[in-house]
Amino acid sequence: MQAIAAQHMIAIMRMAISKIFQDARDTGLAPGETLFAAGEDVANIYMVRSGRVQLQRHTTLGAHMVLQNAGPGAVVAEASAYSSRYHCDAVAPEECVVAGLPKKRFLSALADDPALAESWSALLARSVQAARLRSEIRSLPKVADRLDAWLGEGNHVPDRGRWQEVAAELGVTREALYRELARRRAAGSRS
Repeated sequence: MQAIAAQHMIAIMRMAISKIFQDARDTGLAPGETLFAAGEDVANIYMVRSGRVQLQRHTTLGAHMVLQNAGPGAVVAEASAYSSRYHCDAVAPEECVVAGLPKKRFLSALADDPALAESWSALLARSVQAARLRSEIRSLPKVADRLDAWLGEGNHVPDRGRWQEVAAELGVTREALYRELARRRAAGSRS
C-alpha cells in the first residue's frame, strides 16, 4: 500500500516537472546508444518521453552497476542539474525518446516558479530514498535475499533477454542471478 502511495506521489511530481520539458527538443536513441558519458560537461537536462535510459557505472573491479532505470516522465541523472560534469554513463537499453533542455533554462524555470521548485525538491528527495533502498538491497549478502527485496518493492523479473539488467541493478553477476532464478524455477516445479 505504501509503495502504491509513493508511486502516485512520484507521478504527480513528475507531471509538474514535465511541464518544463513541453517545448524541449526530442532525441531518439537506439538500443545501446549513449546519451552522455561520465566526465562530459553537463549542458542539458534530460527527461525520458518513451522507453528507458539507464545510468550506469563500472566499478574499479569491472562490475557493471545500474544506478537509475529512468522510464517515461523521469529526469535522467537529476543531480546533474547541480554539477558541472556527468558522473555516470546514460545508455538506452531499448529504443527511447528523451527531451533535452539546456541546463540554464531548466534552472531558470525552477527559480521562476516556487511551486515547481518545491516539486523538484520533493522529486530529488524521492530519488535519494530510492538510491538508499538500492544500496540497502545491494548490501544483503545473498543473491536470493537481494532478489526477494527487489521483488518486494513491486519489481518483476523481466523476459530472459533482460535478466542481465536485473543483475546489474542488484549488484550481482549475471551467472549468480541465473543460478538463483533456475533454483526458484526448479523449486516451483516441485510444488
